[in-house]
Amino acid sequence: MSTAIHPSVDGGVRKGVPGFTGGTLRCLCAHDPVEVRIGAQVAFNHACGCTKCWKPGGAMFSVVGVVPREKVSVTAHGEKLKVVDANAPIQRHACTACGAHLYGRIENTGHPFYGLDFIHTELSKEEGWDGPGFAAFVSSVIESGTPPSKMDDVRKTLRNQGLEPYDCLSPPLMDLLATHAAKAKGTYREA
Repeated sequence: MSTAIHPSVDGGVRKGVPGFTGGTLRCLCAHDPVEVRIGAQVAFNHACGCTKCWKPGGAMFSVVGVVPREKVSVTAHGEKLKVVDANAPIQRHACTACGAHLYGRIENTGHPFYGLDFIHTELSKEEGWDGPGFAAFVSSVIESGTPPSKMDDVRKTLRNQGLEPYDCLSPPLMDLLATHAAKAKGTYREA
């Protein structure tokens, strides 16, 4: 039996189109949707099991990636956006009418991911976005109501879709975090 993960994963993960340069994210409102222009291909796109990321109805995981902050601009109905949790490291900007998260921004200049905004490419109608490449914070879906007894099937389904499951971020992203910490401590060494 296969477990439903997310609509953009369940039918097979799509690869990005070479040369794709972005598109427009739209919230779920039928009238006056918030629109956010993204001027870049998404990087580090992944299925995320954390309890903070926005998920479409019925999805066990979110699918979220990053783009450079300067490539994100609100182009319509920005007055409907509000930060979900002002105390969270990622300031998730959501539509106050439909609840969809349009982008997440890190304002702390000392954060290793400062300068990158988190986006949900499923909110774009344009084809060409790079699909997820791994799964992060997989065990966290238990906090969202998935029974622990289902976790072997969840991990098997993720692997069958080509998404290696991690209970943190992927090794390259964890290496970036550790490099940032080592530089801050003065213990960073070049090979």
